[in-house]
Amino acid sequence: MMRIAVVPAVYNRPDMLTALFEGYLAQDYPDFEIIVADDGSSAETKEVIERYQRRATFLITHVWQENTGYRAATIRNKAVAQTAADYIVFTDQDCVPRPDFLSKHARLAETGWFVPGNRVLLAQNFTQQILGHAGFVHDWKLAQWVVRRLKKDINRLQPLLTLPDGPWRKWQPRRWRGAKTCNLAVWRDDLIQVNGMDESYTGWGMEDSDLVIRLLRAGRRHKSGRCAVPVLHLWHKENDRSKLEANQRRLQELLRATHIRALKGVDQYL
Repeated sequence: MMRIAVVPAVYNRPDMLTALFEGYLAQDYPDFEIIVADDGSSAETKEVIERYQRRATFLITHVWQENTGYRAATIRNKAVAQTAADYIVFTDQDCVPRPDFLSKHARLAETGWFVPGNRVLLAQNFTQQILGHAGFVHDWKLAQWVVRRLKKDINRLQPLLTLPDGPWRKWQPRRWRGAKTCNLAVWRDDLIQVNGMDESYTGWGMEDSDLVIRLLRAGRRHKSGRCAVPVLHLWHKENDRSKLEANQRRLQELLRATHIRALKGVDQYL
């Protein structure tokens, strides 16, 4: 059986991390671990991780770096370096998986392909109800989500509808737009080949697009995980986007270049 490492990027939201862990405790796929990529959280986050380390039957590793600003690419590289798993599923602390999330990712996994999934956005009041311990939602049935859609507690229902696999999943093999590390599965060997994420991206935005473009240059292809592996995205205020314009310029430079490997990437931690 293929071993999966889930790599959630986290920062100072122990309430969201709790909901995420509850989702992974319910997974029907047995062979996985979680490498928490912690971008400088305080002790409260560490306490949540330690509590679930005692509860979980799977391995939970906490990889922490000092808080010197938003450095998601750096902490994700450090987390990837801590595992020998075959397959990496990147996600974020605000993304709760359903019980079949990893088993469906495993079913879609195919040599030479990476798999982006999509998400359902939960409204602010609904998120606050969940995080206020009104109950976790990772194991809700479709009928319950239909009710929430009618109440406008979620933005759409479509990602929760399972479509059969088929050639349509490979119709856009060179697509990079829309692939985000809140829900992206990549073979670890492929990540090592392109030297992981480019740590020249700091602040929010574009580091995931950079990774996918370089994977495509390395000959890997996009296989859609839509209507198979959604995550439930908890509402939160927007991240600081003051560095987005600089990151967009950096991405445009990448598109004009030809390199495959990140100049400063995961190899420094291996």
